Amino acid sequence: MSTLTIIGGGLAGSEAAWQAAQNGINVKLYEMRPLVATGAHQTPHLAELVCSNSLGSNLPDRASGVLKAELRRLGSLLLKIAEETALPAGAALAVDRERFAEVVTERVSAHPNIELIRAEMPEIPSSPAIIASGPLTSDRLSQALARFSGEEHLYFYDAIAPIVEAASINMDIAYRASRWSDGEQDEGDYINCPFHLKTDYLAFVDALRHAERIQLRDFEKPLESGVRAGHETFFEGCLPVEIIANRGEKALAYGPMRPVGLNDPRVARRPYAVVQLRQDNLAGNLYNLVGFQTNLTFPEQRRVFRMIPGLEKAEFARYGQMHRNTFLASPKILLPTLQTRARADLFLAGQITGVEGYMGNIATGLLAGQNAARLLNGQSPLELPRETMLGALCHYVTHADLKDFQPMKSNFGILPPLEETGKSGKRERAALYAERSARALEAFLV
Repeated sequence: MSTLTIIGGGLAGSEAAWQAAQNGINVKLYEMRPLVATGAHQTPHLAELVCSNSLGSNLPDRASGVLKAELRRLGSLLLKIAEETALPAGAALAVDRERFAEVVTERVSAHPNIELIRAEMPEIPSSPAIIASGPLTSDRLSQALARFSGEEHLYFYDAIAPIVEAASINMDIAYRASRWSDGEQDEGDYINCPFHLKTDYLAFVDALRHAERIQLRDFEKPLESGVRAGHETFFEGCLPVEIIANRGEKALAYGPMRPVGLNDPRVARRPYAVVQLRQDNLAGNLYNLVGFQTNLTFPEQRRVFRMIPGLEKAEFARYGQMHRNTFLASPKILLPTLQTRARADLFLAGQITGVEGYMGNIATGLLAGQNAARLLNGQSPLELPRETMLGALCHYVTHADLKDFQPMKSNFGILPPLEETGKSGKRERAALYAERSARALEAFLV
């Protein structure tokens, strides 16, 4: 039986290990935690979700929903476990993060073809391998990757949202509602904290702008040799809330605090701005602040976030924090099959490729695992059609202009344009993209 080494037991590495093992490959899965900490993870479990507990929209005409449909068709283990451990979250797929990671660890560890090794892998193996070491790759492996690629690392800063105890939320002020839900029939999966007065909202924005931030720790600082060394480069899809606040007084009200579709039933009108809280665990006693990634100091988080109506006495189960995410110059070193250009038997998967979002990480892990197995079984690796969301993601990270290269989530903008249909509505065109994706994948798999 052929052997494959996989470095990293996150979303991509865990999915890759399962896919390769299911295809008859002997897998050695290296995960350095808990022996080597990352500064962001809190448990020793595989596939730990360190940021949000949401895996994005489930709607079939949303980009995330299209990617999920493809992964169901391709047999994703982690998507199946996510659906088994799902929490109420409206149209989104959110999970009990602890239970999700526990089940992934149990299933992967129990596979007869997978050996889970708790140790740091400091070098790139000379034998067939998948590197899925994630955005907090260890220093020694990062240096090995830099030597291998011949390119400097890119980086951006990512942030984590705080979590509060449900019992500490003032439900005399906050109310339940999901955006666009029928309030008479659906109480709503989200807790909403309304700013009814513009003056209160502006005071909150001003407090965010002037609050003290946490100084970067050593592992979070830019690499001195990095392309953007000495500068903070934030990923636009996960900006700290205080950074958004500095972009203008209305930036939050049109961003994570937009009130559209969230009328307050007590006053029968829409608030000026709303902070949404999403259930974070199965017990329902923890809620995270949606879109409120932050790098404020812990005392400042208590002070500023308690200005949010309904959170005056909030108890924090976890504070937000910021960390450096590292990814490689994939357009120069990677093929759409996720093989490196320099070595056909070396694959990359997950955030280190420049794919962003939980589902993108899982998806690239699936493709890398299946393609590594195909290679070891004497078959040609697969390059998925660009009309599929996964194929489009892989094409983007391997063909983007490097000077503008930023992590990319699934979105319809990376798909080839539709033929002229006469339909200009956003939802109509999204449905057509979804239908075309499904047809393309089915035709490819025949």
